[in-house]
Amino acid sequence: MTDNPPVLGQRRDMAMHNDWWASGWEHVLPRQGFPLTMLIGTASQPDFTGSLDDLLQEIFEGHWDMIGGDLDGVLTFSWPDEEWDYTEAPEGREACEANRWETFGAMLTAAGFPVPTTVRDLSELYLMWGLARREETPDGTRWSMPAALPLPGDLLPLDADLTKRLDWIRWTMRTGPLVDGLIKYLVDDLGEPQEVLTSLDRLAAATGRDADDVRIAVAELVEAGDAQVHRGKQQADAERLEAHQRFRLVMNWDHFHETRMRLSVGPTASD
Repeated sequence: MTDNPPVLGQRRDMAMHNDWWASGWEHVLPRQGFPLTMLIGTASQPDFTGSLDDLLQEIFEGHWDMIGGDLDGVLTFSWPDEEWDYTEAPEGREACEANRWETFGAMLTAAGFPVPTTVRDLSELYLMWGLARREETPDGTRWSMPAALPLPGDLLPLDADLTKRLDWIRWTMRTGPLVDGLIKYLVDDLGEPQEVLTSLDRLAAATGRDADDVRIAVAELVEAGDAQVHRGKQQADAERLEAHQRFRLVMNWDHFHETRMRLSVGPTASD
């Protein structure tokens, strides 16, 4: 996978929408969805006026390998020059591409949208879906994007497996920083205690979060098998803890260190 080197005299940095990964579009769209979103995000900067072609010319002199050349480049679900993983997809590149296009095309057709074949086609779908806005002003074309991107499931009929996968991605992106903050406190401040007598209020004060966020973090540790919550001699339900209630947080650090890195690895670029 290659990309163009920086162009001499390049005038602006590329900008990526913060909601791209949480929204889940990268698991629905052809691979050019990512660089197209970056291009539109950059075009949405206040100091830019013009078309996406104008911006492509300004930054990359009209040709960007990551997007497939220019806006008339053909959409694909895989990188043409990447080594194919026959363990992950034993049917091979051509069959995998055909299957992805069949699924993608059926999904768009069922929702009443045209099936794009080029990056330019996809940019027009972005406008239909509300992922981007384009306005003609006295100064020229202005691009913008909403603060929160519409979700794929709000616009397209996703199958149950993909819906479940995208829900899991959004949930882990929500809970991951909460768990990381709690673990940082337990490791850096308390030195990996085997157990600690505490409350959600106390943990909230120590981590700079509110009690509801800490409850989610504790519940995630319990769900992952990294911790248990005890009140008295009985295990307690972390999700039902009151903010002021004392409880013992019993950590399984061996399990945490054996599994946490593997569990925290996100989807790969080829997903």
